[in-house]
This record gives sequence, structure tokens and C-alpha cells, in this order.
Amino acid sequence: MKYRARAFGADIDLSVEREGLRIGRQLLDYADVNAIRPVNHRVLIDTRMGAQVEVSMLGFSYDGFLEELLDSYGKRSLEALFVDEERLMLCEGEYAIPGESGRGKIALYPDAVCVLPQTSRAVRIPLCFTERIWLDAYRLHLIMQDGEKYIVSKMGYDTEPFAERAEKAADLVKRKRADALKTVELHTPFTLKGLFRTETPGLYWNAAFGDGVCAVELFTDEDSATYLYRLREPRESFQCRLEEAMEAMGTHREIIYLTEEQLAEKTLYRMSVDRMAAVRFLRDHSDGRLVHSANHAERLQKYLG
Repeated sequence: MKYRARAFGADIDLSVEREGLRIGRQLLDYADVNAIRPVNHRVLIDTRMGAQVEVSMLGFSYDGFLEELLDSYGKRSLEALFVDEERLMLCEGEYAIPGESGRGKIALYPDAVCVLPQTSRAVRIPLCFTERIWLDAYRLHLIMQDGEKYIVSKMGYDTEPFAERAEKAADLVKRKRADALKTVELHTPFTLKGLFRTETPGLYWNAAFGDGVCAVELFTDEDSATYLYRLREPRESFQCRLEEAMEAMGTHREIIYLTEEQLAEKTLYRMSVDRMAAVRFLRDHSDGRLVHSANHAERLQKYLG
């Protein structure tokens, strides 16, 4: 829908699009938006560049514009988090995630809880890595295996049903992943195996370790390279982060090796990197790729030492 409002000091046409907010002829990409804040019938948009865009004089269109903008921003964040499963529940409530708390949309999927705030801190909480989930006084606690804590709360009459369905979904996804992992083979010299998303059990990965290094082979529809990483922490810690990162990334392997210049041109992936610490972990530890060729096995053994 098109809106008429005041922005950049002039009356101008606005339209909410899938990738961003179009202001006149300029598109403000959601990848460049840090926060959307309603203040006294104005919409303030804080950008990554440090500037602030003020949209005012919307009149009776204010509520509709704000709702559409936040909805579109949230949907784009879900794309960046690689969420494409069918949603089970959508609520509005309060959240407390590492580094931020506030109010926003909270969605339940078969394999994750997603928090969609009015900021760039949207998160996907994978249920397969939860250590414990419990409801206490309208506050649903999600404790992860690595000790990270998330709380979603005050979702009205949806709170208890959301908690019950989240606990059931977590139990189911863990069973499904365990059963799928039993069918995954290990190929020499690899010693660790894992899955991507639960709903794609036929796609998996193997990892091999050397002295301070790790090689990961992705068994997907496009089997083209082995990805190399340098460890800067104990192997056990790296393995845990690797499993989390592979689940977060899914089969979007190109996000690992894109340069910062290439990433700047792929705004959806830029949002992905901003929103997923697990993906940043992979990129920070990346040590290149071994493209499959006639001497691939020899080069891999040399890398592993």
C-alpha cells in the first residue's frame, strides 16, 4: 500500500516493500535498519549508518503504516534467519534475550522459537539445543545447552498454550534429529557428523580434526568443496559451536566464504550475519576451501597434518 507522509523535510510517497521501505525513489533496505520506533504519531527509523529517518504527518494512515512496516520488517528478518517452516503460533509479548529486552512478536515453529522485536536483534532459538524449558508465572524460560538464557512472557491467554506446544515441539525435534543422525554415515578421515535443519534429514555434514584445524564436508545437493577452519578454543568448545552454526546456516554454505565486499551486495545475507552469532563464528574461524579435484584427498590430509 502507498502512503503520503513527510520525510527528509518534504511531502513524499512511501511504500512498504519486501526488502525495505521505499521513500520516494530511494529504498531504505531493512538490512540497514537498526530499529523502528513509534513516538508521538511519528515513526523514527534508526539506521546502521547512524542517521535517523523521521516519518510524520501520516494522519489516519499512521496505525496502518506502522503495522505494515513492522510486519514486513519481521518477515524479512525471518528470511534472514532462514526460517521457512510452517508457523505453529504467533503472539505478541515481552522478551528478554542476551543484550536486550522489550516487546515484540513471538513465533513458534516446529523446530524453533523466533523473537521479532522492533530492532535488528531478531533471534531464532533452535529447540534442538534447549537444555530445559519451563513456564513460571507467565514467563517461559528457554535454557540452552551452552547456558544461554531466553525468556518470552506476557502473551495473554496464549502464554500457556505457547509453552505447552514449545515443550512438545522441543521433545519431538530432538527425537527426530536423533533418529535421522543414526542414518548418517562417517567417511574417512571424518570423525564427527551432524545435521542441518531437522526438516532436511537427508542433508548432513562430516568434520575431521587436525592440530588446531578442522575440515568440514557438506553432503548436500551441491557437493563441491570442503570448508576449512582454524580453532582458537578447545576442540570440545569448537565442536559445540560448529553444530550450532551448521543448524543455523542450514544449507546456505555460501554465507561462510563471501567476502565483506560481496556480503555488502547481498543484503539478505548481511542481515543473516548480523542476526546470527553462530554464522559469525563460522566466518571468523574460516580458513578457506578445498575445491574437489583429483588430488583433493591428498590436499585434505596435508591440511589436517
